Amino acid sequence: MAENAIRMEAAAAGDPAQACPISPVVDIVFSRWTTPILWTLHTHGRQRFVELQRQIAVITPKVLTQRLRQLERDGLIVRTHHPEVPPRVEYEISELGRSLAPLFAHLADWATANLDKVEQARHDHDAAPAR
Repeated sequence: MAENAIRMEAAAAGDPAQACPISPVVDIVFSRWTTPILWTLHTHGRQRFVELQRQIAVITPKVLTQRLRQLERDGLIVRTHHPEVPPRVEYEISELGRSLAPLFAHLADWATANLDKVEQARHDHDAAPAR
């Protein structure tokens, strides 16, 4: 009971993480490039930087580097450095990252079932007379 009261106070104070307990997860997993990186590593397995960059063609090297570092920090991917000449670095999804697979599968199912409805709703909204 006291925990709910604290959560309600925090929500009233404008703390979105307390108002919605999944907000921190959304911030971690659904940032602009995180989902394509995790999806690619889950689907294609271990990848080198250049392979990832090819798979996600529209991402810049700088942004890919930043996101990979953050995902490694969050424990969602594992970076393996092979000390050879030339040096080789590979990235793979971690067990923690793999635990997101059911969530991604549900979202993919939802997308298949509903994105056309979202597109139709947008079309209907945009075609309606201005309010």
